[in-house]
Amino acid sequence: MRYLLVLLSFLGFQFFGFAQQQSLDLIPVPNKITYGEGTYTFVTTGTPLYITESFTDLGVLLSEYPQLKISTTEILKKVGKKHNQGIRLFQAEDIDKIGPKAYRLTIDNSGILLKAHNKEAMLSGLYTLIQIGLLQEQPQYIPQVTIDDSPRFSYRGLHLDVSRHFMPLSFIKKYIDVMALYKFNVFHWHLTDGAGWRLEIKQYPELTQKAAWRTHASWKDWWNNGRQYIEQGAPNAYGGYYTQEQAKELVAYAASKGITVIPEIEMPGHSEEVLAVYPHLACTGKPYTQGEFCIGNPETFVFLKNVLDEVLTIFPSPYIHIGGDEAEKKHWASCDKCQSLKKKENLKDEHELQSYAIKQMDEYLQAKGRKLIGWDEILEGGLTKGATVMSWRGEEGGIKAANAGHDVIMTPGEYLYFDSYQTDPRSQPETIGGYLPIDKVYAYNPIPKGIEKDKEKHILGAQANLWAEYMPTYQQVEYMAFPRALALAEINWTNQENRSWVDFKARLQKHYRILQELDVNYYRPSYDVRSEVTFHPDRKSNTVSLTSEQTNPVIFYTTNDAIPTSKSTRYTNPIELAGSHTIKAASFIDSFRVSAVENIRLDIHKAIGMKVYYNTPWEGYPAQKELTLTNGINGGLTYQDKQWQGFTKDIDLYVDFERREEIKSVTMRFMQMPGPGVYFPGVYKVYLSDNGKNYREVGVITNYEDTQDPKLRFKTFTYTLDKPQMARYVKVVATNPMKGYLFTDELIIY
Repeated sequence: MRYLLVLLSFLGFQFFGFAQQQSLDLIPVPNKITYGEGTYTFVTTGTPLYITESFTDLGVLLSEYPQLKISTTEILKKVGKKHNQGIRLFQAEDIDKIGPKAYRLTIDNSGILLKAHNKEAMLSGLYTLIQIGLLQEQPQYIPQVTIDDSPRFSYRGLHLDVSRHFMPLSFIKKYIDVMALYKFNVFHWHLTDGAGWRLEIKQYPELTQKAAWRTHASWKDWWNNGRQYIEQGAPNAYGGYYTQEQAKELVAYAASKGITVIPEIEMPGHSEEVLAVYPHLACTGKPYTQGEFCIGNPETFVFLKNVLDEVLTIFPSPYIHIGGDEAEKKHWASCDKCQSLKKKENLKDEHELQSYAIKQMDEYLQAKGRKLIGWDEILEGGLTKGATVMSWRGEEGGIKAANAGHDVIMTPGEYLYFDSYQTDPRSQPETIGGYLPIDKVYAYNPIPKGIEKDKEKHILGAQANLWAEYMPTYQQVEYMAFPRALALAEINWTNQENRSWVDFKARLQKHYRILQELDVNYYRPSYDVRSEVTFHPDRKSNTVSLTSEQTNPVIFYTTNDAIPTSKSTRYTNPIELAGSHTIKAASFIDSFRVSAVENIRLDIHKAIGMKVYYNTPWEGYPAQKELTLTNGINGGLTYQDKQWQGFTKDIDLYVDFERREEIKSVTMRFMQMPGPGVYFPGVYKVYLSDNGKNYREVGVITNYEDTQDPKLRFKTFTYTLDKPQMARYVKVVATNPMKGYLFTDELIIY
């Protein structure tokens, strides 16, 4: 009996180990995966590799598979019966019924068989195999499986701005390595902008002798202190550039991994660095006066075409990105040359003047066999037939372009700008602003509503953008890019119906180890407690759900104002509480608290459900309109969550209770984030009235908070009356001395 128990225990262990292998945890998840029984074991002396001629140069990538040794390599003109074991990279045939962009990976007792029709698809299969190896604790043992897979979108992009901060070539190669592993196929290299020109152009040496170097290392310091350029070699010179040979080296390196490099050369705006060294191309003829090329000056187009001629010899990509965004048009409106051109070409306005410039460059690129990409501003004033649009200001530009028959790449800032905060901004290094956690990235679908069904084919895919104002080092770039880029990888590759956030989050846990092994400085999931509050107006109660970025967080909480400990109530299910409460919650490992204490305030107050009347209306951010400030729901970490109402003037509003009520306190909470121009009010005043005409001031709070601290902060302004007073109307005024935005989420009256 003892021996039987031992045997059963052994068999049970083996079965459990096999069951664990039933989930490969791949990202992006394949569109079809069939598990076999058992595993395949690599021979320690080495495994033979057979490659058909069309894939000869791809076998070298197998060196990225951990613990895989190739004993012999044979290039095959024809596959024979003897080539039925080991690792095989074979050209697909019609009988295989594999799509033109698809691959089939089969792992069984004979070894590994990869089939595809072309290099692009074979590379995708190879990186699936490499990822399988990286995910195994013992990569010499891999599960038997068949994967049939192909991408949802043809364009799967990741961007990097090297103008604001120059990045070493060695890092960009590493960036490419991680991209390839997760099936990205386009690297958008933002090489020029006002903060620095980064590519050697031999005909214009001053672009790299001076326009590539600035006076301050910190972009923010440079921006706030003159925005001057400086000669290379000067003691304070900060910047850098890539030689043409280095750029060609990167292009070849990326191509070997299935990635196309698309360069971006900014025009007609964001060109302050060019005009500082070639001021005759500006409308004013003077440096440091504008950022837009003079469109009425023929020499502008000579310069731009000469630059593009050299760019085209470096980058064989079918697309060239020309920017086209955020051009300030006031100089064109007052420039004799631009106005003369406008009149000559019968252009209505400066938008059409910009469109004229874009069309000139588009026609030039098309004559060279290339295609133009630009940000969605290139739609203004009309667009040439062959141009492709990157939709970044939301989805509207992409919808408009696709419905008009233009190809589109979706890059909306709300979902795909990875320079936004990815967790509570109060705990993070400064960024440009915004709030974009990984679950919101994953929720994005690049086919937006509003696109006609037969025009969906014009959505080529999606791309995330990393603007580097606040990314001075490559480590910070990695921190902002990963793991959010993995969510985008699955958006672009996996069919929409096969995607699940819950499943992705579970698989993601295994990929942190891969990122560690690749020495990527990724953002680690936070232990901080997040809350989601649902207000039930019918029963005047709140249901509170608690979680964190951990997969299975251990959270303890209290409702009696005590700091939670491991002896407090453990959170297991959503909590429903009637009346006003404050929940304090924190994450624990064993008996030790590993997060700050989160305070969740639940206010069941007198004004809930009452209509708010606005003497000065909201602007830009309506949230829930008149229902926002008395709906019983507090705002979250971002003013884009539809619970924060935004005002650009003084707030002046009131509530009519329709009968006299006892008023004890009046509270409003405000947000401050100076980067995007969000500030606390200067003065907060409370008034009461019985008739809605004659108001008496009952309280004033003056704010003395620092307006320069870049961190996100919240401040609650509560005026408590010395003695309760009766009133029908409660009015609040909050002044806006900074002339930015005031954001508030709830008017709480007790």
